[in-house]
Amino acid sequence: MSRHWFPAAFTVVLSLGLGAGAAAAQQPGGQQRCGWFDNPSPGNAWLHDKDGRWTVAIQGDYLAEGDWPPAYKPGELHRKGNGNYGYGCACLTVKVDVEAKKILEIVSSKGRPLSICRKDKALSTVEKRLR
Repeated sequence: MSRHWFPAAFTVVLSLGLGAGAAAAQQPGGQQRCGWFDNPSPGNAWLHDKDGRWTVAIQGDYLAEGDWPPAYKPGELHRKGNGNYGYGCACLTVKVDVEAKKILEIVSSKGRPLSICRKDKALSTVEKRLR
């Protein structure tokens, strides 16, 4: 057996998609995901996009690397409760674990007008659940 079988076998596994989560997580610069950024309370946050709900943080359990929440202009954050908690429309450049639906790192983020997410058919039912 050749001493070079492992790299070749690993390449085959990745090409078959069995390592897709790890490959996506290691993309240089990350991927852009846009949707509803939900930050209802300290240490808890999710991004809801066309592919579902991505975990950003769960207090005492998980925390993605990078800065969040996105910076919002006045009127772009729908506040809930006390403080600066609530939800808004945002685009994030992220590195993810696809299988676990977790954001591993936020490379950059930007708030968007609420109307953009409200007009997106893929996100049409999400805001009702966030209110």
